[in-house]
Amino acid sequence: MKDFLSNTWKHRAHVVMALPAFLILFFIMYVPLYGLTMAFREYDLMEGLMGSPWVGFKNFDFLWKTGPTFLRMTKNTLIYYVIFTAVGTFLNVTLAVALDQFVFKKLGKTMQTMMIIPIFISYAAVQFIVSAFLESNGIINSVFGTSYAFYSKSMVGAWPLILTIVKMWNSVGYGSVLYMSVLAGVDTSLYEAAEIDGANRWQRIWHITLPALIPMITVMLLLSVGSVMKSDTGLFYQVTKNLGELYDTTQVVDSYVLDAIKKTTNMGYTGVASLFQSVVGLILMLVANGTVRKIAPDDALF
Repeated sequence: MKDFLSNTWKHRAHVVMALPAFLILFFIMYVPLYGLTMAFREYDLMEGLMGSPWVGFKNFDFLWKTGPTFLRMTKNTLIYYVIFTAVGTFLNVTLAVALDQFVFKKLGKTMQTMMIIPIFISYAAVQFIVSAFLESNGIINSVFGTSYAFYSKSMVGAWPLILTIVKMWNSVGYGSVLYMSVLAGVDTSLYEAAEIDGANRWQRIWHITLPALIPMITVMLLLSVGSVMKSDTGLFYQVTKNLGELYDTTQVVDSYVLDAIKKTTNMGYTGVASLFQSVVGLILMLVANGTVRKIAPDDALF
């Protein structure tokens, strides 16, 4: 303890500089963890969280008894995570490499700026854009002369594709920026040496560009594993209009929790669902990080 205090005082300037970030992290990320106790309480609005009585694992029975609903939303959450991660990573890397290799650099920067814009558009607004395409008298049916009822049970199988397209439109432009920042730091002499040795453009991309992106891809995948049970609530709740007819392929844990908050007075049920998400995400992240640490120690998070 004496050494700790001595070392802290020795580096007091650095401690003061780091203090604001530490306080923000502590109050935003750690203090709210007490809210997880809601999963073990029968929440009373008048008494508040601390005054609400403990009920043990009673609230968990509600989640398990939902049976098919619980299995369906868990399955959908996992499937969409795999789809969004696989397709998103591929498109992010592809777009980053394409812009990095783009000959007209000024035009490339303009295109990059335009592709980032969708991430700032709320899904509340995206909902109306999607509706304009998918309604019975929308753009798609008008252009192709069809009469598809996309918001009915008969078209429930089309929604995984629809949601994937909307998600990619919204996030790929912003996601590619992270990979472009890595490419900006690649030593240009490597490309020059490869070109002198006779490597064509595709060979330079395959042997220099893509290997440089692997550490970033690994880190991004590890970070995303922690959120495997979390989904973009706005995408699944607002874009689908939370229609029960589409639940078979569109209801995920997050949209279920939001819907439950509106329909039940027992916040303990939603606390159970959130705790379930956090525990599963933590376990999977530890497993994934341990696996990466054994294969490529330098790419592991810890």
